Amino acid sequence: MSNKASNKELVNQKRRAILGGTAAAITGAAIAPGVFLTETAQARPLDEPVNGKIRWGILVNTNNCNDCNDCVIACQEENGWGIGSTDEQKSRPDQKAQWIRTVKVTNKKTGYTKTLPMFCQHCENPPCVDVCPTGASFKRADGIVLVDKHICIGCRYCMMACPYKARSFIHEKLTDQRSYAPRGIGTVEGCTLCIQRVDNGEDPACVVACSNSLIFGDLNDPDSEISKELARNGGTQIRADLRLNPGIIYQGLNF
Repeated sequence: MSNKASNKELVNQKRRAILGGTAAAITGAAIAPGVFLTETAQARPLDEPVNGKIRWGILVNTNNCNDCNDCVIACQEENGWGIGSTDEQKSRPDQKAQWIRTVKVTNKKTGYTKTLPMFCQHCENPPCVDVCPTGASFKRADGIVLVDKHICIGCRYCMMACPYKARSFIHEKLTDQRSYAPRGIGTVEGCTLCIQRVDNGEDPACVVACSNSLIFGDLNDPDSEISKELARNGGTQIRADLRLNPGIIYQGLNF
């Protein structure tokens, strides 16, 4: 087998391992000095792969959102992308990582404004995956959209394709990385729905920090808390006209 064919098969093995929910095939592979992709604890049996029976999502009640940054701070602390994670003196404001950010939306007719968190919408039909030339951008069977840093070439096509401005490019040297949330200079990154927590049966960090506004759960399970709340009060997908079917749904934006 040629070296080119061997490399291609290695990449396919890595992708199958991640998509299947088993990290054993890539355990110990470094993407940055001292940082490795490692096997994480699983809420399901280790021999049971991720499957399409579950569709993870988050419901955001903007009626309970205020001007706080609790969800952003929680994400930064959990995943290590906040202040101090890059050379701040070299980072321009528009180049800093933002896995999650707060934005204000305003009704142009009335001037009424609401604040809401914006992050990767974990679309059913993610445009970032469609345009990625290497397959680094991919969607797990349970609906979580991720970036495989091992094969990301930093072309940033996914950033241009995303209508939610949900991904960041790493320009500077990184510090204070988390072993379960590896990052790499010259690659693209974004919200992972805290898979290290989800795969261990826990809620994402942002949901824990702001449980009065955010509900995490299985959109395919009619008995889940998120599904019951949607059945009672409904919800809105941002840019639903694009037919991407995001897994992040908002309440309180029908103004």
